[in-house]
Amino acid sequence: MAKRTRKFKTEVQQLLDLVVHSLYSKKEIFLRELISNASDAIDRLRFEALTNDALLQEGEDGRIRIDADKDARTLTVRDNGIGMNAHELEQNIGTIASSGTRRFLEELRSHKEEEGPEFIGQFGVGFYSAFMVAEKVTLVTRRAGDGQPALRWTSSGAGNYTVEEIAEAPRGTAITLHLREDAAEYLEEPRIREIVRHYSDYIEYPIVMPVVRTKPADEEGAEPATSTEDETLNSMKPIWRKPKAEISDEDYTAFYRHISHDYDKPLHVIHYVAEGATEFRSLLYIPSRASLDPLLPEQRHGLHLYVRNVFINDDFRDLLPDYLRFVRGVVDSSDLPLNVSREMLQDQSVLRRIRKSLVAKILSELASLQEKQAEDYSAFFENFGRILKEGLHTDTANHDKLKDLLRYPTNKTDPGRTLSLREYVARMPQDQKAIYFIAGEHAATLAASPVLEVFRSRDFEVLFFLDPIDEWIAPRLGEYDGKKILPVDRGTLDLDAGEDEDTKKKKEEKRDAASREYEALISFLGETLREHVNEVRLSERLTDSCCCLVDDEHALGRGVERVMRAMHQPVPPSQRILEINPEHAVVRKMNELLQAEPESPQLRKWARLLHGQALLAEGAAPADPAGFANLVAELMESSA
Repeated sequence: MAKRTRKFKTEVQQLLDLVVHSLYSKKEIFLRELISNASDAIDRLRFEALTNDALLQEGEDGRIRIDADKDARTLTVRDNGIGMNAHELEQNIGTIASSGTRRFLEELRSHKEEEGPEFIGQFGVGFYSAFMVAEKVTLVTRRAGDGQPALRWTSSGAGNYTVEEIAEAPRGTAITLHLREDAAEYLEEPRIREIVRHYSDYIEYPIVMPVVRTKPADEEGAEPATSTEDETLNSMKPIWRKPKAEISDEDYTAFYRHISHDYDKPLHVIHYVAEGATEFRSLLYIPSRASLDPLLPEQRHGLHLYVRNVFINDDFRDLLPDYLRFVRGVVDSSDLPLNVSREMLQDQSVLRRIRKSLVAKILSELASLQEKQAEDYSAFFENFGRILKEGLHTDTANHDKLKDLLRYPTNKTDPGRTLSLREYVARMPQDQKAIYFIAGEHAATLAASPVLEVFRSRDFEVLFFLDPIDEWIAPRLGEYDGKKILPVDRGTLDLDAGEDEDTKKKKEEKRDAASREYEALISFLGETLREHVNEVRLSERLTDSCCCLVDDEHALGRGVERVMRAMHQPVPPSQRILEINPEHAVVRKMNELLQAEPESPQLRKWARLLHGQALLAEGAAPADPAGFANLVAELMESSA
């Protein structure tokens, strides 16, 4: 074949410009692409050698070599893989170089994920990433086993390219990049070593490079001795591809520290190999403590994505939902096709199956951890429970599994202890028909809340929702094990569902009589406190205290309001309901005074004291702290 020069088509030149200037986010990616192509070529040689023994010489192993020549400013990546003949060279590089089409260009520009062509394992576009750093590229290749001559392809990526036969070349492909002046960093051994370790450390073939080493002189005054030795730059040992029996706890921990930059030991390791319709390997870690990153949705996620041992991304967010963003680790798939840049996945159906499988495995492992290693799970939930709860808003498919993973302190648990919903239900008295919770910021304050008095009297346990998100997700909880999950401080209570009709009737008659007796006091308090409360009513919650504040059943709740304020969202004004205990001496005294002296100024002062007392009981400040303090001082003085 004589030397031939061909001209790029107009759309192909546009395509090259897109590849060089827009497609890749980092220039260093070019070396990953060339190494990946070399690995693919060796893979293909091994595959064809299964039916053609002559392709492989005895004892020959796949090998990728990198040579840097600073004087010539060239970087060469060569492999001893399958190589290409004239037709294959035209087909592979010709995907762009000769047969590029407008349709291909349009698809590349739009980054179509589901309809775009599959390019992993093909030579064209990844090869052309070399022009991001090279002013000229020379490719020399010889096809294994077909007896055809070697070929040289040369182009500056500008207007044309040449192809010619050459006398001799080893089997495989060698790509020489004549680097631009601003790309000289890619000739430095430390920079090359860094890129290979970051992107191609787990390529299964050795990536070697000649390295100059200097040895101290044996005798004083003699020149140090230098030698050039080939060094392998990649480990070729992906830990996630090893059998579990061959991996020690120390190995797992070392790899966790390598990918997470966390020098604590992981709390839990999940080494998971999925087989069947979608196959992938994963090595996942639950950290032992929370760092700042996973608490913020906009921060980096923890999963590294590999495809056929080729590193793709260390912050791949589509593999796990946001509520599992604390998980660290690696996922390696052979089923995922990539688009031309290898930076965006193409087949979303495969991705969805992998994601579904990963989520199911992680939730299953967490459930097992809760059952078998309760202390470890408690530590996990203390660090990451708030994040996990987000899934109740977003992941309807795993709603029930997530509810089983929740844990809360209660009015009966010791400090620092929590219960799962399953454990709570197992401890319920027979006459308790619902699961109850109260939301607030501090367990001690909630434990002393007056609204719990009737629950304590009936030995009903109450969950403490201490995270602002708890009250936010409460409507999503709905019920558990057929029992509704209800707030104790909102709406009206119905604790008598299991009582007989005669008992219910007697209680109803007693409530009606109390309502008539205290009707005037309720009206007076409602008028006096109209700026602070929406309603005053007799309480079914109180047994010892004289009053408490509760919310309407449709109110946002204190926790939701705190979340909205933290997000700088407007919080609609909501007035509370003041409940009074008709059995309490203070309430009876006020009612008697109202009957005897309806215009007594003391009544309005006591009304304000009631409201302030109710606020203090739930951990809030009175509307007028100074005025409340003066009223208390006046009351103390009058009683002295």
